Amino acid sequence: MPAQPTITMTTADAARVESVLRQLAPKWTTHFVHTIAKYGPEMRVRDIAHHHPAVNQPYVSRRLAAMADAGLVDRDATFDRWAPYRLSAGARTLGPLYRAVTQWSSEHHDHAPQGRADRIEDALRRLHLVDTTEVVRLLSKHGSMRVVHLGEHVGVSEQLIATRLNRMQADGLVVRTGSRHGAPYALTDAGHSLAPVYAAVQQWDNRHSAAPAVRVPAATRTLVTGADTVRTAAALRRSPAPANLFSHAPAPQPRVPAAVTAASHPSRGR
Repeated sequence: MPAQPTITMTTADAARVESVLRQLAPKWTTHFVHTIAKYGPEMRVRDIAHHHPAVNQPYVSRRLAAMADAGLVDRDATFDRWAPYRLSAGARTLGPLYRAVTQWSSEHHDHAPQGRADRIEDALRRLHLVDTTEVVRLLSKHGSMRVVHLGEHVGVSEQLIATRLNRMQADGLVVRTGSRHGAPYALTDAGHSLAPVYAAVQQWDNRHSAAPAVRVPAATRTLVTGADTVRTAAALRRSPAPANLFSHAPAPQPRVPAAVTAASHPSRGR
């Protein structure tokens, strides 16, 4: 059997990967992303619910609100409580991540649902649970480990890590290397093959977890086009300019003697 590649991640990397997987894993999240991508670019709650008759409109609304909190969708609801949702910049670039998950699922879970969105959600359900990514990382690094040692490395009790391993075994990610009590656990082929999935998650996360852009005052974000040019220019003149709007500080204006000012504005007699 050929040597399996090591999943090269740090503990911090594993935590970040798991955080992303938790954002994407809730049921119907992938379905709603696909629906907006296909029928959007913007869709109201009732329109999304129309494409998914298995779920009611209140549930769709709650799931979309949670997706907005996770940064996957957004909308302008300041003046319209029924404003349509659109995919965020991050959600619009989920394609490579979804393809990696689909490929992994297709190769290792023959009985998974056949629809692409269903297959993705089935795979994410297996991967997103707490400490799963760290256990995969440790077993990839050490080959096999006993429950007690995994608990020590992860930082949880032996009982908790045993519960997690039981679920991972049911999901096809790990296997016990013997029948005796305390036999070490090792990764299955499916567990070893997660490297491309984790790499895709890290690439997506790195692309969208950069420092947030500096908020620019509304006046400098106004687009000046067509007949609005004059009105917009006037509005900009009335708005206070941000301190860093100019690359150089304006030169101080020379003081005008009071006598000159008075001469240029003679008093008006009766």
